[in-house]
Amino acid sequence: MSTELELADRWCRGLLRGHYENFLVASPFLPRELRPHFARLYAYCRTVDDLGDESEGDAAGRLRLWAEDLDRCFAGRPPVHPVLFALADTVRRFELPQEPFRDLVAANLQDQSVRQYRAWPELHDYCRRSAAPVGRVVLRLLRVRDDAADVLSDDVCVGLQLANFAQDVSVDAAKGRTYLLQGEIGELGVPGAVRAMCERAAALLRSGRELEAMLAPRPCAQVALYRMGGEAILDAIGRARYRTDERRPEVSLATKARLMLAAFLELGRARSSRARGATGEV
Repeated sequence: MSTELELADRWCRGLLRGHYENFLVASPFLPRELRPHFARLYAYCRTVDDLGDESEGDAAGRLRLWAEDLDRCFAGRPPVHPVLFALADTVRRFELPQEPFRDLVAANLQDQSVRQYRAWPELHDYCRRSAAPVGRVVLRLLRVRDDAADVLSDDVCVGLQLANFAQDVSVDAAKGRTYLLQGEIGELGVPGAVRAMCERAAALLRSGRELEAMLAPRPCAQVALYRMGGEAILDAIGRARYRTDERRPEVSLATKARLMLAAFLELGRARSSRARGATGEV
């Protein structure tokens, strides 16, 4: 008979497998023992986003109920929702703080009332709650506790989110919101604003290479996969002439396969670099 945790993990894996992403969230590069924890983190983020974006009616009320269940998760009481039931095990094992998870809820609550952003400082402040917390939790799952790594991770996660914003212009418009900066739309038009968003995302994603150099080989390959997925969707947006208000581009399966190969090569380089360091080679 399946235990409650096994059933909850099955729910998390279903969410992970059932949604399109620009990269593999928990690829074979991750050590096997970490994959359930990455699936739980993804399921948490996916559920919070769906409560904010996909649930009709009182989305804010549902998010507040979710925050109450999150409090139970961190207070040592059994949460109601299976995703939080599974996450509670990860929280205990890795001694995770609650703040990143609460920040994600706060960002989705903000989405219920804020429908557009005038300038970059306003959007960046939002991204600090909606994207950066995910990377910080990922680093804790990788047993990385380093201030410099946190800053680089923030850049990568915000870059990935900006790439998604540029990708999802038509999707967001159907929900009555846009993350394209109003000042840039007025000055450059929609395609120009999409291009400006892509350029900002690309600059932030470049921090990924410095972050990857700080990690062990297998985590390095996984994080490289995130960065390259972001860069791949930026390339696809460019090929679409930045008209994502007309059509949403995606990263093809063939491209994802090439990214896996590129990440595998990154893994080899990381292992070689570590071996040279261990033997004192220059």
